[in-house]
Amino acid sequence: MSVTSEEINYLIFRYLQESGFAFQNESHIHKSEFRNANVQPGALVSVLQKGLLYMDLELHVNEDGSERECTGPVVLIGPHRCDKQAKKPKREEIISRGSKRDRKEGKRSQRQQQEQQNQDREKRARVDQEEDRDEDQMMDTDQVEDISVVGTPAEVVENAEVKVIPASDAITLKGHTADVFVCSWNPTSPTLLASGSGDATARIWQIPTNGEEALSEPIVLKHLPALTDINRDVTTMDWNSSGTLLATGFYDGQARIWTQRGQLRHLMSQHRGPIFALKWNKKGNYILTGSLDHTTIVWDTTTGEAKQQHEFHKGAVLDVDWLDNTTFATSSSDGKVYVCKVGNAEPLKVFEGHKDEVNAIRWDPLGELLASCSDDKTAKVWSLTQDECLFDLTAHTDAVYDMTWAPRESSSKDPRMLATASFDTSVRLWDANNGACLRVLSRHIEAVYTVAFNPTGTHLATGSPDHTINIWRVQDGALVKTYQGEGGIFEVDWNSTGDKLAACVANGTLVVAHIKL
Repeated sequence: MSVTSEEINYLIFRYLQESGFAFQNESHIHKSEFRNANVQPGALVSVLQKGLLYMDLELHVNEDGSERECTGPVVLIGPHRCDKQAKKPKREEIISRGSKRDRKEGKRSQRQQQEQQNQDREKRARVDQEEDRDEDQMMDTDQVEDISVVGTPAEVVENAEVKVIPASDAITLKGHTADVFVCSWNPTSPTLLASGSGDATARIWQIPTNGEEALSEPIVLKHLPALTDINRDVTTMDWNSSGTLLATGFYDGQARIWTQRGQLRHLMSQHRGPIFALKWNKKGNYILTGSLDHTTIVWDTTTGEAKQQHEFHKGAVLDVDWLDNTTFATSSSDGKVYVCKVGNAEPLKVFEGHKDEVNAIRWDPLGELLASCSDDKTAKVWSLTQDECLFDLTAHTDAVYDMTWAPRESSSKDPRMLATASFDTSVRLWDANNGACLRVLSRHIEAVYTVAFNPTGTHLATGSPDHTINIWRVQDGALVKTYQGEGGIFEVDWNSTGDKLAACVANGTLVVAHIKL
């Protein structure tokens, strides 16, 4: 590896040029062999940031490979002083909570262990009862409770005419070398799909419009290798509203902004732990990130620099969502939800009521209500006009992991509908105007990880580790389509026209189904 002074000189010249200065004659760049070199914008800053990462490693890794705890920033100019008193997540905590996938699988494992313990207790109780029962004693059938029906016929809908999505209507996207668990359709190009994986890459796919077109090779967005081989996850991603830029969050705590062609626009480094959540605001001038390090950061997307960092939470920040271009909400493993505004040092609102981790938060389409869901088996609906929740949705019997609002216009007379997905294997549809449960969708046989309404709100897609994608009709709760994959389903997402559904699969692939409703 070698670096020449002329190369450094040219990078400095390009940095000054991008900043509005031009010293071409003074720097003799016009005489340099690099004068017409193709250098990406922000190249000097990117190189310096990567150098700081190496310096961070050099300063905080002991000879035996162990890591020294420190949250003091490594700076380009001046000595580094370790902040030994600062709170830093333990290595074990980072490993155990390194990504959304790990949290899902960890909770799923806990649930299965609990179910096995319950089954063992029930089995022992039955054996004890049979031993105590006289052989000639007959059970009075009039006293046996019928538990075959869950809910009312209006809630649970069985439909014998379920159509299986044929293989001819689905495309399997191969290329990732580890589980794929995040995906996002471009909001303006209905055939452009981004995916993120545990192989330290994101990919941008151009999906054929019909079965006759060939699938082209994806654009591969390579992230920096993780410090160890324990976790190399691209943990979250989001397109800006115009579809021109893609933001990704990585296990190394860095966020990145990419162009559609795969060029790295900005590398944003300030978090001290994995990024769990990332969202653009609608205007596209800010990105909001939430991390294991208990903080949220608002980034200026023009410069790639941090505009403001909040450290209100006492636990990992699990989700973030914008209300408008400057107001946003955050949720955490500490059970709290904060509503904040860019430029304000203190939160606008603190919602307390959940008794466990708050996995997800979503503002409704009209920006009037905020929904949250938690490991405490509840979802709650909040309003900025009061401190207590408007409705406490308590019908689920296990952790509520995901939720989504149905699309809705302000003039619509339809119910303001919220869908919640739970580890109790069911999905519930709620009327957020009165807190009533409208439907129970229960055909999955394992936890439901993900839910997504189609753009018109007429159908709902769900995915589960039982390898199944189900599509339900919202009007009556009927299961109308199903797809059996080759691995657990981590996430589902509709494209903007509603004719394609993408699913992230645990076997390292994505499935894109062409949907005819």
